Amino acid sequence: MNVFVTGASGYNGSATVKELIRAGHYVTGLARSEESAKIIRNLGAEVLRGHLEDLDILQQGAVSADGIIHCGFNHDFMKGGAATFSDAATTDRKAILAMGEALKGKEKPIVVTSGMLGLSKINGFITEESIAEHSLRSSEEAALALASEGIRASVVRLAPSVHDTGDAGFIPFIINQARKNGVSAYPNDGRNRWIGVHRLDAAKAFRLAVEKGHIGALYNVVDGEAIEMREIAELIGQELDLPVASVSGEDLNNHFEWMSHFITMDCPAANLKTREMLGWNPNHIGLLEDMRLNYF
Repeated sequence: MNVFVTGASGYNGSATVKELIRAGHYVTGLARSEESAKIIRNLGAEVLRGHLEDLDILQQGAVSADGIIHCGFNHDFMKGGAATFSDAATTDRKAILAMGEALKGKEKPIVVTSGMLGLSKINGFITEESIAEHSLRSSEEAALALASEGIRASVVRLAPSVHDTGDAGFIPFIINQARKNGVSAYPNDGRNRWIGVHRLDAAKAFRLAVEKGHIGALYNVVDGEAIEMREIAELIGQELDLPVASVSGEDLNNHFEWMSHFITMDCPAANLKTREMLGWNPNHIGLLEDMRLNYF
């Protein structure tokens, strides 16, 4: 299979490219810069130059491929400046719908990346039947819109922490804020739970999803271990030799900055149906062990 991968030079995308090539697939990766293109070539993939905003280029990549994995997302909002998460979500939705338009009438799968924070719980857990009614990211909604038109669109819902060496996401930000503010903080009573998945396990899920391509499927790509935010803060405090404290209200906003909305969410999740549909079994180390070994 020739697979078109957006975000191919990024943290999740690069691992997915490696997984695809190792399984015998050919890969073309979207690159927005020569630096990204070099990374993609070094992974053993072909390069298509363009940005997520270049809808014609995205459609070109979709038409030329046998399947698509959309890992790309603009994370510039994490670096400050004028870009916002809402801006990134809008770009994401337009990109998904554009690639989907190019797949109408074809039997090609498209796998879209989404998150789990803010999803509704069923019997205390986010399941594959949970609805993205409070999600700030519209990728899942866009993918299901494509599926309703008969396009082989499915969704990989990633855990809040996709952890491994090279992680630049939520957990490193929390660690950096602890260093910056001299305290390892947790929101309110710290009882809200987060989950993780190792990046290599996530890459395997992406590969299985594009190979099997169930229309409208929602895959919970998590390792199943729910961890209270207070426990994460305690580990950070221990490793950095910092006090651990609860923050709320304006103190919470000041400490966690752009992440203050996300840090309060409760996200225990089940993955039984995902395991059954994909034959996927996460087998790498969990978040807390990875943090102890590789994050400090």
